[in-house]
Amino acid sequence: MPLRVTTRGPANRRRLVTSAVAFVSLGALAVGAAVLTTSGLTTSDADVELASTATCYDMVSIAVGGRGDTPSNGETKMLTLPDGTLLPAALAGDFQSDWIDQMVGAPKSAVKDGSYAAVYIDYPANLATYESAVDTGVANTQTVMKAIVASCPNTRFAIVGYSEGADVTRRTAMEIGNQTAGADGKYGIVDPSQVVGVVILADAGRTDGQTAFPGSQSGTNPDGFDTKYQNSNTGPAGAGALPATSGSFGALDGKVASFCSEGDLTCSMPKNTSLLHLAANVGRQLDIDSIQRDNTITPATGVDMAMVLGRIAVAAFSDIASQDNWLAGDETFLEVLIKVSEPGYTPADPTTKVSAKTDTEAVTDEDDTPLPAENAINLAYLPSKIAKEVIGFIGSNTDTIPVAMNDPYGQTLGPGSGHHFDYWRDSDASNGKPLTSAQYAAAWLTQLAKDAQAGKPIKSAAVQQQALLVAQTATTTPTTTSAAPTTTTVPSAAPYVAAVPAPVVAPVVPPVVPGVPVDPAAPVVDPAATAAAEVTVATTPEATAAVAPTTSVVPTTTTAVPAK
Repeated sequence: MPLRVTTRGPANRRRLVTSAVAFVSLGALAVGAAVLTTSGLTTSDADVELASTATCYDMVSIAVGGRGDTPSNGETKMLTLPDGTLLPAALAGDFQSDWIDQMVGAPKSAVKDGSYAAVYIDYPANLATYESAVDTGVANTQTVMKAIVASCPNTRFAIVGYSEGADVTRRTAMEIGNQTAGADGKYGIVDPSQVVGVVILADAGRTDGQTAFPGSQSGTNPDGFDTKYQNSNTGPAGAGALPATSGSFGALDGKVASFCSEGDLTCSMPKNTSLLHLAANVGRQLDIDSIQRDNTITPATGVDMAMVLGRIAVAAFSDIASQDNWLAGDETFLEVLIKVSEPGYTPADPTTKVSAKTDTEAVTDEDDTPLPAENAINLAYLPSKIAKEVIGFIGSNTDTIPVAMNDPYGQTLGPGSGHHFDYWRDSDASNGKPLTSAQYAAAWLTQLAKDAQAGKPIKSAAVQQQALLVAQTATTTPTTTSAAPTTTTVPSAAPYVAAVPAPVVAPVVPPVVPGVPVDPAAPVVDPAATAAAEVTVATTPEATAAVAPTTSVVPTTTTAVPAK
């Protein structure tokens, strides 16, 4: 199934539209780049035959595109179960992404036919209902992975996501990595050990200054892959625009590549920008697609915005009222607004309310009964609370004005210059970064696919740690007798492991698409950035037998039905 590269001209591509409410919608826009529209895809009979075979793949890459860059039933041939049930995904080749193809398509030519495949997840991928779209993407990704494992229990997975798809990928990986096995030893989604790699481009859940490889031993590359991404093990300053989505990857720590470009505000938002975080949360609940399409706030979108803001305000006052000592605390009103504006916010159970009624002679409640002393005392905190509000507001927004004055929309999503598109052009050989982020991901996925084809043990941190412990057992163990304090030494030898020469793999260089502009259309690869870089693969002692791929039924495809 050949990987096809589109030659569609820029006239047929969707363009970014500058919104009049760019400041309010920055957070939502930051997690969904306006990408191209795919339609009218066709597949040859040979491709259909290959997609319909009953051979399990050694490795499958799950690709999650960004805004408008996903397959859809009726326009794309979708995968099906053996019983004909449609799955929310399409094989790469039946659907193409000018962004993600360069990564998930790279391993195919490096392994034998039938060993590797990539599938694209179908989900709304819009900014009209952002949270619902991402939740659907997570659910569909898990559905497809579970369907594949049901037929092919030995298949390994990589998950790759960009822009809005990066949010889907992060949440999916976190759920998989933090699962707990049931009493039968099985997992609800898939066994985390079967997920050998996760690639996130423009990670909105990234923590402040996070390295590109969270949880890895080196910080410069994922565990089990010796090629360095860059010399430094530090990441760009700032954090993701959606900090509430951050968290540990659990069992997948060390197998995640979270790429972020300096200046891409989706993943490198300066620290003291509380108002922008509030704007991001509000934007996730608005119909940004309609606002962009109309290039203004219409009565309909205005009502929508008023309802969202009103709902947040009510939730904020309810949250404050549920705390009997809020005035005495350090939490500011802005922090409350940010907290309750999270789409997944759940109100706390209300406790004792604080009555603010005062009198010159006494403080009483509605039936003239004096308030408890501790409640009356809380009112004394009001002056200091106001001071904390002012100081907190200024301190938490020292970077807001500089960011807002520096054209945040253009800086992140501007055609031709937006840093959200850097991942296909961010190589810097002179500073120890010979490959772009996309090229590095392609090389890593290629090596993972080769390892899966060869049945090599999964090179997790746990496996490497166990090998280290085995090597350290070649020490002396003292034993003593009760008759005399003499010591006998019993040497314990480590098992012999034959050295296996490491293969050298040339880096995979995505093809340059002729006549296609850089942004916001398909990314163009700088030929100077594709200088040969040896990919050295660390070998793991072959303590377990290679797992041969099984043969069973995998998802098939159906012919697309033209949209009426």
